[in-house]
Parts: sequence; C-alpha cells; structure tokens
Amino acid sequence: MIAFLFRVVINALALAAATWIVPGITVTSAPSMDATLGVVLAYLVVGLVFGLVNAVVRPIVSLLSTPITCLTLGLFTLIINAAMLLLTSWLTQYLPIGLHVGTFFWDAVIGAVIISIVSALLGWFSPSKR
Repeated sequence: MIAFLFRVVINALALAAATWIVPGITVTSAPSMDATLGVVLAYLVVGLVFGLVNAVVRPIVSLLSTPITCLTLGLFTLIINAAMLLLTSWLTQYLPIGLHVGTFFWDAVIGAVIISIVSALLGWFSPSKR
C-alpha cells in the first residue's frame, strides 16, 4: 500500500514538472478554502487517474501496438505515452479537478517525455517490493 501511494505522489510530481515546463498543459483545482491544499489535491487526484490509466489501459495498447513499436525501434512508445496523457485529460474533464492538454504533438508528446524522465528519476527512491 505504501508503494502504491508513493507511485501516486511520483505521478503527481511528474505531472507538476510537466505543467511547469510545458505551457500547453494545465491542472485546474477545485475551489477550496485553502488554495495550496486545492492545488496539491488536484495534482494527487490527477496523478491517481494517470496511474490507473497507465496500469489498466497502457498494457493493452502496448501489446496491440507491438509490431509498430518494433518497426520504429521503440519510438512509438512516446506516442503511446502521449495518448495516455490525453486519455487522462479526457477522463478528468468529468471531475471538478482537471488536466488539460492543448495539442497532441507538441504539448502531449513533450509532456509525456518530461513525465517519463521525472518518473524514472523519482522511481529510484521508491520502496522495493519484497
């Protein structure tokens, strides 16, 4: 359970880095009494949705796109990551907290690259499964 919560926090921090660097990616928070608490909860909820999308949908898409991933020597994985970011954006539009991605190519692909790098760097600190 601790490892799962740690992954949600890592996803939230990676999404925060992407929204800070890429101007086309924004996270809107629900109105609350404390603005900082609302922003932190927004990133945590979007990080949870992003983690669930990556855990449920991404393996299926990766399996079905194995031939094109092999043909492009793995570069199609960037497109899959960007599609998962857009799927998260679409799913969170039904929540009071939302992730908004401007365009597919520049915003989603660059955001997916940033999220992958930050998640990999922060993943080194995650507790190991024993």
